[in-house]
Amino acid sequence: MLSDIELKISRPNFLTWLKNSRLVENQDGIAMVALPNNFAKEWVEVKYHKLILGSMRDLSGSIKKVEYVVEGNLSKKPLRQKIVKRAPIGFGDGQLAFQEMRVDPKTNLNPRYTLNSFIVGPFNELAHSATAAIIENVGVKYNPLFIYGGVGLGKTHLIQAAGNEIMSLYKDAVRVKYVTSEKFTNDVVWAIRNGRAEEIKKNYRDVDVLIIDDIQFIGGKEKTEEEFFHTFNALHENNKQIIISSDRPPRAIPTLEERLRSRFEGGMIVDISYPEYESRVAIIKTKLQEHGVELDDSSIDIIAKRVQKNIREIEGILNKLLFYQTTYKKALDTNTVDRIIAEATQQSMNKVSPSQIIKAVSAFFEISSNDLLGRARNKEFVEPRQIAMFLFRDMLSMSYPDIANRVGKRDHTTAIYAYKKIDSGIKGSSDLSQKIMMIKEVVNKTV
Repeated sequence: MLSDIELKISRPNFLTWLKNSRLVENQDGIAMVALPNNFAKEWVEVKYHKLILGSMRDLSGSIKKVEYVVEGNLSKKPLRQKIVKRAPIGFGDGQLAFQEMRVDPKTNLNPRYTLNSFIVGPFNELAHSATAAIIENVGVKYNPLFIYGGVGLGKTHLIQAAGNEIMSLYKDAVRVKYVTSEKFTNDVVWAIRNGRAEEIKKNYRDVDVLIIDDIQFIGGKEKTEEEFFHTFNALHENNKQIIISSDRPPRAIPTLEERLRSRFEGGMIVDISYPEYESRVAIIKTKLQEHGVELDDSSIDIIAKRVQKNIREIEGILNKLLFYQTTYKKALDTNTVDRIIAEATQQSMNKVSPSQIIKAVSAFFEISSNDLLGRARNKEFVEPRQIAMFLFRDMLSMSYPDIANRVGKRDHTTAIYAYKKIDSGIKGSSDLSQKIMMIKEVVNKTV
């Protein structure tokens, strides 16, 4: 549940308001969450109650209500149920105190991720179609299936939905296992330290469908890559289905072993890109429906036009709008919506610096910042340089003269040309669009 909530709020907000909270009891459909002080209790009740309640209900239909209590008042307030194992399990640590609220322990799948709740549009239609095809022909069609795209675009939702759908269709006849690459790495390390290599082989090879999330993180980890290579081969040779997600295509993971890259490229590679306007409108309306809140079409239009990066950013804006509506008990008009979005996007913009963009672009193309900012016209430097100028304009709203001066003291017309070239290129090239998206993700992660 905590992993779900983390996707919907910023990391600083999560650490500030939820890290030190605890789930202390659950009885008769009422869950009690303890918070460190009155201020935190009031803030969480106002801002995150619907989010917490929704996440709990997704994992356990028995949860009807969530109540909040200050940590210091626990001894004064009689609990409805004894605390599990004499000590509450950390709500903020991402652990859950009650078995009924955990993901399926056999598959690691979260039941809330379904194909029915996955919003399909041109930006993810191919990925959705490929996923639907392998559900009907497990291990036969598109094996492996490799889905890539930026953070917050629905990759985890789609691959877990595939696992849940397969379990629903085939029941116990098909064994499914979902795991993040971090968990796989930890298991490999544990097996090495404890001399239990055979155990990890059994855990990961004795399945019919293996789903690996964020595979890019195993790059450069020699033992992990070696174990995954052999696991991949063992499953593939026996027509077992492999589903993989990543934030970039195999060829763009520089630390990945060539033999793994070739295995991935031997299957079906599909991308999830930025949602276009119509899809963003559909996403906004769906999220509003989930919250039981209505917005007029003009406000929805403003959000869809102004918030274009990813689904998670849309959810973040909606949370701010809903918080305003709940706090001030006022209906949201278009002027208020426009102001709140402007404030949110400006705050994000103010955190990014030109040097961060230069560093991210240089690292992505594996060139030095001197080459990026220099005057050499080598092909390997021109595109990165133009992308940097585009991002200065797109992410920081810098003027063309400022951009030109920042990149080698050039004429402002060079900056204008670079911006227009990349802007038009994004619309016509999914490859360029993915490059821009991945670089933006790197920049935003450094903020």
